[in-house]
Amino acid sequence: MEFKHVSIMLEECIENLKIKEDGIYVDGTLGGAGHSKDIAKRLNENGMLIGIDQDINAIRAAEKRLEELKCKIKLVHDNFSNLENILQNINVDKIDGILLDLGVSSPQLDEAERGFAYMQNGILDMRMDERGPITAKDIVNNYTEQQLTDIFWKYGEEKWAKRIAEFIIQERQEKEITTTFELVDVIKKAIPKKARMEGSHPAKKVFQAIRIEVNNELGIIENTIVSATEKLNVGGRICIITFHSLEDRIVKNTFKELSDPCICPPQFPICTCNRISKLKVITKKPIVPTDEEYESNSRSKSSKLRVAERI
Repeated sequence: MEFKHVSIMLEECIENLKIKEDGIYVDGTLGGAGHSKDIAKRLNENGMLIGIDQDINAIRAAEKRLEELKCKIKLVHDNFSNLENILQNINVDKIDGILLDLGVSSPQLDEAERGFAYMQNGILDMRMDERGPITAKDIVNNYTEQQLTDIFWKYGEEKWAKRIAEFIIQERQEKEITTTFELVDVIKKAIPKKARMEGSHPAKKVFQAIRIEVNNELGIIENTIVSATEKLNVGGRICIITFHSLEDRIVKNTFKELSDPCICPPQFPICTCNRISKLKVITKKPIVPTDEEYESNSRSKSSKLRVAERI
């Protein structure tokens, strides 16, 4: 499979990383190496780019794309949530910047066999790392009605969550749900026609919710920000691109907690908890793509970039 992926807010990310030519930078979501290549171009022979991705196809594509660059390059097939161990394994103590693009890469969406896309038929999978133990098919066919309702509501903010879960249970009593189109059909049956005709594709939120559950996407964000902050040199920056409100809320709140960690009651005249700020938030409001990028890359539509700096 050819791994092509259009980098979102490329210029904005590069600008906000404040790249030093001899620095060490991590791209925690390597993808097609679009962001990584632009980072690496700005590094000299003493600089280092560390690229991490849980999709082996992304690693293979990046190896080719990053050939002949003069900086040191380390590519790691792993999840960015294991940042501390990854750095330890390659004998890196501190870094000067890290970028996380939390979206699903375009090749994953475009390849029907990966099971991410509700517009293409394929086996229900949705694992970003194909070594992962649980698939979308496992969730759809084995979770209880209450479990399905909970994840559709919590991770998809789907108002028809309970009704969709009920229809899935009914359907799988007849036969196992194994493909994306089979699941889409069940979702369409569950949502009343009037509601189904409004807004985005009726399966969008449910597919998002299942994908998040399969890959534990939200569970790892806060912990990764905390561990990345500990690894950043003073002045180093962390840039995170999110694609829906659930992710953005976690990033925003975690940045806030690390920049304003005081837990003293508001009536206390001075701080007595002695908790120290570790980050300075650079983006009081998130950066969003330009109108031109919206038009040229529809997948950038819901993206937001937040930036913080180690202090």
